[in-house]
Amino acid sequence: MNNFKDFNFHPLIQESIDAMGYFKPTPVQVKTIPLILNNKDLIACAQTGTGKTAAFLLPVLQKIAENENYYGTRLLVIVPTRELAMQIDQHVQGFSYHIPVSCIAVYGGGDGETWDQQKSAIASGVNIIIATPGRLISLIGLDYLKSDSLQTLVLDEADRMLDMGFYDDIIKIINALPKKRQTLMFSATMPPKIRQLAKKILTEPEEVNISIAKPAEGVLQGAYLVHDNQKQALIMDLLHDKPDLKSILIFSATRKNVKVLHKQLKSDGFSCGAIHSDLEQHERISVLNDFKNRKLQILVATDIVSRGIDIDSIDLVINYDVPSDAEDYVHRVGRTARAEMTGVALTFINNREIRSFQNIEDLIGSKVHKIPLPPHLGNGPDYHEAKPHKSGKDKSKGKQKFRKRTGK
Repeated sequence: MNNFKDFNFHPLIQESIDAMGYFKPTPVQVKTIPLILNNKDLIACAQTGTGKTAAFLLPVLQKIAENENYYGTRLLVIVPTRELAMQIDQHVQGFSYHIPVSCIAVYGGGDGETWDQQKSAIASGVNIIIATPGRLISLIGLDYLKSDSLQTLVLDEADRMLDMGFYDDIIKIINALPKKRQTLMFSATMPPKIRQLAKKILTEPEEVNISIAKPAEGVLQGAYLVHDNQKQALIMDLLHDKPDLKSILIFSATRKNVKVLHKQLKSDGFSCGAIHSDLEQHERISVLNDFKNRKLQILVATDIVSRGIDIDSIDLVINYDVPSDAEDYVHRVGRTARAEMTGVALTFINNREIRSFQNIEDLIGSKVHKIPLPPHLGNGPDYHEAKPHKSGKDKSKGKQKFRKRTGK
């Protein structure tokens, strides 16, 4: 599978895939989507950031669209945290933009109005529910969950849920669901307790194991601990300090930040273009071609659109926000070191993104050097994991090399 079109998704789903900039499927998507479409139970060992969210959402949406049956709850996704629930909900909104699928993310910590909205949506038979175990147990106890029409259950980050003590809650939830269903389990690791749970809840499952590529050797990686109100000043410092770089990619999580950055950079005299979801497809292509042809020095793009950007020989990649998918980080920083070339990749980490960046470091198997902020910007957040490697290896040479290359 070299292209998402090879899966023959419903035209309206494919239209959303194209609009979101998804072109080439990841290994976990190639291996799991056909199995899910064939109604197989599945246990997949895949780390955060491998593209597993699309791997289970797209085939489920395909089944719903194919049968044109939008009544009742079809998919239940159980996740360990509200952050992951919200992230998956955003993916659903994107992939189902052109079909009438309803979805709700269910998690604790909200006010009374949020709780009422969650109860109402679930009682009405919303098509897709993404829920943390504790809040879902409460709704089941109140008899709000109507699961007779449920087709697919997904346990995402199953090992983390068990580590957090959710085993009994998961079993209670599963006992409240129809026995005839498809069950998909995604886990970053496969300890014995995951195997035991899989044996208990899966029926003749297929098994998929995915390993992740590491960034190329020529990529010099660095990160700044920075508060949101310091980011714009930091990026202007960095770019004014590097006039010789011919090709710079900046990724941000939101359209708003992309537009603000684009406007600021243009007003400061930089040759800059922007790509975000408010642009028509032909406008995106035009900006991308100008960047590829070096008519633009800087391209600012949203995370959701960035997946479709396929450009080699980038001098500098800046993650204005920590990528939500760790594999996106590997893919992006790899743009700076093609064909044995070298390049620099910098990431801005605010206090809410520290855990996400730790996941990236776990994925790539090494710590990324944390660069002090310029003194005039003040102090950034604390990063309690930013310590010397336990291996005791001397990192000073790497830091000296980084300072020489970046001037920091």
